[in-house]
Amino acid sequence: MNTIFITVYLLGFAAVAGMTFAFFFRSMGEVFKEVNKPKTTKLPAPHPEMEGVKYGEELLVFKKPELQDDE
Repeated sequence: MNTIFITVYLLGFAAVAGMTFAFFFRSMGEVFKEVNKPKTTKLPAPHPEMEGVKYGEELLVFKKPELQDDE
């Protein structure tokens, strides 16, 4: 009876160890695929309303005229 428990335990241990190795191997493969992809750097817009505006593009600017006192 003791031998059966040891055998079942060792089989279970081997199964868990094999599944752990397979999971690790698969996960590292996915990580290496992500690392080898070319990186695209997209700078975030400084303001949500500025999305889609290209760098160097001229924008409409409004400047409030200063009032002059005639005194």
